[in-house]
Amino acid sequence: MLAMLFKISARNIRRSMRDYAIYFFTLIIGVSIFYVFNAIGGQAAMMQVDESTHEIVALLADVITATSIFVALVLAFLIIYASRFLMKRRNNEFAIYMMLGMSKRKISAILLVETIMIGIGSLFVGLLIGVGFSQLMSAIVANLFEADMTNYQFTISYDAIGMTVFFFAVMYIAVMIFNSGAVTKMKLIDLMQSGKKSETVRLRNPVLCVIIFILSAVALGYAYYKVAFPYEMIEPTDLWIYIAIGCVTTFFIFWSVSGLLLRIVMSIKKIYNKGLNTFTFRQISSRVNTMVFSMTIICLMLFLTICALTSAFSLRNSMNKNAETLCPADVEVEFEQVYLDGEPIYENKRKMMDDIGFKPDEVFTEYVQYSFYRDDNFGFPEFLGDKYEKIRAEKPRVIFNFMEKIVPLSEYNELMRFFGGEEISLGSDEYALVCDFSQMLEIRDEVLADKPDVTIFGKTLHSKYDKCVYGFMSIGIEHSNTGIYVVPDETVDSVDPMRTIVVGKHGITDKKERREKDREIVISYKNAFSDLANRLRAENPDKNVTEYFYITSKSEILTATVGIGAVITFLGLYIGMVFLIACGALLALKELSGSVDSITRYEMLRKIGAEERDITFSLFKQTGVFFLMPLLLAIVHSIFGMKFANLVLEAFGTDELARSIALTSGILLLIYGGYFLITFLSSKRIVREMPGKTE
Repeated sequence: MLAMLFKISARNIRRSMRDYAIYFFTLIIGVSIFYVFNAIGGQAAMMQVDESTHEIVALLADVITATSIFVALVLAFLIIYASRFLMKRRNNEFAIYMMLGMSKRKISAILLVETIMIGIGSLFVGLLIGVGFSQLMSAIVANLFEADMTNYQFTISYDAIGMTVFFFAVMYIAVMIFNSGAVTKMKLIDLMQSGKKSETVRLRNPVLCVIIFILSAVALGYAYYKVAFPYEMIEPTDLWIYIAIGCVTTFFIFWSVSGLLLRIVMSIKKIYNKGLNTFTFRQISSRVNTMVFSMTIICLMLFLTICALTSAFSLRNSMNKNAETLCPADVEVEFEQVYLDGEPIYENKRKMMDDIGFKPDEVFTEYVQYSFYRDDNFGFPEFLGDKYEKIRAEKPRVIFNFMEKIVPLSEYNELMRFFGGEEISLGSDEYALVCDFSQMLEIRDEVLADKPDVTIFGKTLHSKYDKCVYGFMSIGIEHSNTGIYVVPDETVDSVDPMRTIVVGKHGITDKKERREKDREIVISYKNAFSDLANRLRAENPDKNVTEYFYITSKSEILTATVGIGAVITFLGLYIGMVFLIACGALLALKELSGSVDSITRYEMLRKIGAEERDITFSLFKQTGVFFLMPLLLAIVHSIFGMKFANLVLEAFGTDELARSIALTSGILLLIYGGYFLITFLSSKRIVREMPGKTE
């Protein structure tokens, strides 16, 4: 008995491999992607990287593991959804089994054996492919983290294998339960008539469809406007409301369009009556009518995919570019002050430097020292002047209550020579404003358009320029300079600096040696300043000691850039690829299932004289519209979604957005377009087969 079940199951799988290769292909790719990304942590642990990089790798592994739970849910939904169509495809087969006297229990047993065989096969092949591709991923990770690959060996992550087997085993068990439940509900009469049932096209009330479409479009437009063009800070609760509006309106847009599509085409007689368009559009309308909810889910998944991939690539590219342009020095040290019960203990920063043993001549081959000043009577509101209330009302998200930073002209120009930037010249009564943070740049340029006068340390200065000088003075990976005033030296001659900064280069170009030198400098001065603060606490046990000292290095900044970029990029790729595969597979399975159900209709078209090329073109249009509908709305969603994302990413810059969009489009074309092409070719083969043809 068991041998017979196995034989029947094996024959069914062979036939399913022919008709539903996309299903098995999706399972295998899902397993391989799941393994590849979950193996990253184990492979990176085998590489020779420094301690800080190990922490980043550990964070990346933890984030991917947590994300894998969500990915597993998506894949589980996909597998169960696909099983539904596979079951429907085999109604005639099940009817024959029941007419031959086979019980529902034995049919369930056949499906159980098939699921086990499919599960073992897809896991084996998927893991085999995943292990192979993971070696390529190892090279990518090693290059990203500058790891030593000299002693690299072929590696297999048994933890990733265990996680993959566990999650997919749970998915297949869910499929078994679903199949068993479906079998118990089978009725012989329904199974026998399933192939004879025609898909009726229900024409919804056109007036109701138009009203719902207009209301949905208006509501969606409102959500777009509130998210993409925020007049004020968006609260998390409000953001979730706008997201909910977007999801609900997406459903109703598909619902109303599915009800209007056929009526609109029918009203255009020249198009509707041309060739096989009558048949084509009725087929499209019929399938879209039954896929409104699924179309909504697919559209939202495509939207998330486009935004995730584009944002990840844009942030990664912008951070890489910033790391090259915003880090023209090796180390930056900021000295501010040490306070005892709020009172400063150093009259000048030179004494503080001496107390911690800071000797830049012994550390750097070249360096620059400059200072920031602050006038307690000159803050951001004073700069805005008469425009303060207007701009505050227009930009409530902006922080207005802060004092402005000031730097003398000679020190600014010396730093620009050191950085390789452009120097500026000023008259004795002029000032220039340097800024590169986009949101603040817009505000300051609006004010500077009138060249306003400012009063700094009792001296009235005139603006030399009608807009900001685009630039920065501190090394980093983001454009975060909200505004620095460059003034003539004599303006600050009699004033103590608020903060003194030293930026230096040690001249080491080898990456490994530079990283070690940077770490040595940073650790030594952090320890020295900590010792100073602890000594002061010991000498003044009854007083509160607070210190303000900051040091960073180019290596630290680059490591942080790599870490953040790696986590975001891998996460975006992981979610994006899984979502794309899920969307393509869902649409493909539905289209293939519809093609199987419509074989007799295509045969009828041939009998009444329809040419094969016209039938093929009809099928191409059906598949194209089916794949294009959710993608078009997803692209519209993404335009406004990326507008919102740019508000978050503006500190890092969005200069690389066009490149990121191009890269995302390439991935979409490769995966989503690939599913479309395979679906069309598979459907074309299916509809050319005679009904009832078996192996």
